[in-house]
This record gives sequence, structure tokens and C-alpha cells, in this order.
Amino acid sequence: MNSNHAQLIRQAQAVLNDNWTGTFTKPAPRLYPHQWSWDSAFIAIGRAHYDQVRAEQELRTLFRGQWDNGLLPHIVFNPKYTAYSPGPDFWQTDRSPHAPHDRQTSGIVQPPIHATAVLHVYQYAQDQIAATAFLAEMFPRLRSWHAYLYRERDPHGEALIYLRHPWESGQDNSPIWDAVLRRIQPPAGQVPAYRRVDVEIVNAEERPSNAEYDRYAYLVHLFASQNYDESRIRQDCPFLVQDVLFNTLLCQANRDLAEIARILGEDATPFEAWAERTAQAINTKLWNDEHAIYVDFDLRMGEPIHTHAAAGFAPLYAAIPDRDRAQRMCSYLNTACFCGLDEACYAVPSYDKHEPNYSPSHYWRGPIWISINWLLYRGLLRYGFHKYAHWVQQAIVELPQRFGFYEYYNSGNGQGHGSDHFSWTAALLLDVLYEDSVPRQQNAAENKVKRNSYLQTKDLP
Repeated sequence: MNSNHAQLIRQAQAVLNDNWTGTFTKPAPRLYPHQWSWDSAFIAIGRAHYDQVRAEQELRTLFRGQWDNGLLPHIVFNPKYTAYSPGPDFWQTDRSPHAPHDRQTSGIVQPPIHATAVLHVYQYAQDQIAATAFLAEMFPRLRSWHAYLYRERDPHGEALIYLRHPWESGQDNSPIWDAVLRRIQPPAGQVPAYRRVDVEIVNAEERPSNAEYDRYAYLVHLFASQNYDESRIRQDCPFLVQDVLFNTLLCQANRDLAEIARILGEDATPFEAWAERTAQAINTKLWNDEHAIYVDFDLRMGEPIHTHAAAGFAPLYAAIPDRDRAQRMCSYLNTACFCGLDEACYAVPSYDKHEPNYSPSHYWRGPIWISINWLLYRGLLRYGFHKYAHWVQQAIVELPQRFGFYEYYNSGNGQGHGSDHFSWTAALLLDVLYEDSVPRQQNAAENKVKRNSYLQTKDLP
């Protein structure tokens, strides 16, 4: 093993250990003291390589906040951290008959990568008996989570799930949402009071503006006023978007849920059907042939959102495009719009650098995020684009190594921004380094062979 990588592994593990609360891992020690949904999934993926117990506990704790209608909230609040704002009172989820009575949560969701994380924990488990029991425990919860999305968030039966808040995408202030948010003019008295902790801890100039935040808060007020009844929310909500990244992760998660079902001797057919229908819908409705990228769709306006973010390449991760489309997507990535192989740059900026609102350091408006890089790296490998995949892998390793474990990185000079000691940066780095450097246990290797055999049958349309 590369000695630098061995040291980096120890540093990444220390980040996760420092952020461990006893039942889950904080995304960051100061800015994010609660449990965030897709953060925990990414964290479990990294921990799976060396700490099966905590990887399983991470996901168990998260799903204890699941609503009885299947909704998996984007935040499960830690009662020890009452100073965080906006907190439980802001969400008023007690208005919903489906919210848990013994946990305080938010009332929106985040990208559904959880079945992928659960399967990953199983594949790298040293204790296979415990891991199989973990699969059996999580399977009905995952099934309920996916069923909620297709039942409540797909009103036209397209197999494409809509988002009703920018935060549900995980890409909070991406330029993808600009036009939709500009149309929202909150009525007087319908922006609930809130205090922003983020701008007290990190550079306020790099975060969403107060005008954007007012719109975020108004949407939450709308959901609470409708008692979180999805049918009522759907009628009035001005933000209804079918998102590329969210639906891509759901497509792959369905495939992984099907694999979990097969391992447990359950019927995998419903999950395979969901995956194929969603993949087909992404290909049919969200593909932009002119620019060779996938784009979101604004359901309120009935039109595509022509904004080119790195998340538009995410379908590579779930093997959604055919070979020709994938080649064109990789060619677009390999330009000065993102980061060409012949350039002195770090891959991959979260937004096309030639677009007017690009910023190398402004949250989701251009910086590099390790989570997006990890998805693109996996996707590029699936199609055999090894040269660019290695380019992305280099950034996943070098950015934390040179600048520390930050929330995101300046796409111009690589400097870390946002919160430091960031858990998913550490976790996804660990996943990449362990796969490259650390010999796997025999049972994990056997599981990987089975997984590869399964993926080969699903790999390309």
C-alpha cells in the first residue's frame, strides 16, 4: 500500500470517529450536528470497509426516523443539539399523522441512495451472519421508502419522482433551481421566522442568499400548512421538479434493492421493474441531445430546465445511457466547460464553467463536491472510460490530501470551503482508497464477484 494512502486512510477514519455520536455520524462537527439522510448513506459506504458495526448502526438510526407512510426525512434531529436553526419547530412535522412520535424530523427527503449503501455494507461485511440479518431488517424499510416515492411523488405514473424543495436534491442552491425560485413570490406573512446558523460559521458570501432562503422557508411553511398531505401540497406547490440526480440514484437503488431481495429469497421483480421504467423515463424525457447531457424537468412549466450541472452526467453511474450517449457525455466532460484531460485543473466542477452564474467557490454553483465525483468516477468505470475516471479519482484523493477534509473545494485552485472535518468527504475517500489499496476479506471478495456478475447482466441498455 502507498504509505501516503495509509496515512490518509488513518486521517479519514479519524474524521469519522471524531464525528461519531454513539448512534450516528454528524456530517460536520459545527455546522451539521444532526443526522442527514444521504450523508449517512455515504458515510455507511465508507465505514463498511473497516467497521461493519458502525456502518449498520448509522443506517439503523436513520431509519428510526422514517415516517409510517415510508417517507425518509432528510434530517433526523439530535435532541442534544437544540441551538441548531432552523430546527424542529420550523418544520412542524407534528401536523402530519405519519410523522414519528418519538423522533423529531424534517418534512422533506434527500436522494435515495440508501439501498445501495445497505447492499454495500453487506458486500464488505466480515460477519456475514450479522450482515444477512441486517439485510432482512432493512429490506421492508427500504421497500416502504421506494414505494412512498412512486406512490406519492409520481402523479402521472411516469416513473420519474418529483422534488418539491431544492434541499431534496442535495444540491441546495444549484443554478438548476434559479428560474423556478425566481417565480416564487412568497405572500406577506408566509415566510416563517428563522435564524441562519450557516452564515455564522462559514463564509456568508459562499452560501445561498437571504432571498433564496426566504423562498426555501416559504416552501416549508406551505408543506406544514397542508399538514404534509402530498396530494394537497402537489396542487399548490410552485416547485415541482423531476431531477436527474435524484431519479438516477433511485434507479440504481432499485437495482440494489432487487439484489437484496434475491439474497433474502424475496421477489425482486417489482424493484427491477421500477428500475427499468425509471431508466427508460430518464432516457426519454431528461436527455438533452444538443448538449449531450441530462437535464431536469419543471413540471409546473411543462418544460426542461436547460442548466448544465455535473449532476447531469450522473446517469453514467446507473448505466442509463447507451454507449453512444455515454461517449458523447464523456467528451463533454473532457472539455474546458468542466475539466479537460489536457488542462491544469481539478475534476469535476459542479457546474459548467462557461455558464454565466458559475462560481468556483459558491456552494453548489461551481465548486467540486466529492460526492458528485464519486458517482461520476463509478459511472465512468462502468463504461470503460478509464482515463477520465482516473482523472476524477485523482481529485477525490488529492483534494483532501492537500487541503483537508472539507465540504467542497474551489474548482479553480482546489482550496477547501464550507465546513471542515466533513464526514462524507472522508467516507467516500475511504471507499476509493480501500478498493484500490487494501486486500479484501475472502467473503467480501466473493460477494463482489457475485455483485459484478449481477451488474454485467444489468450494465448497459
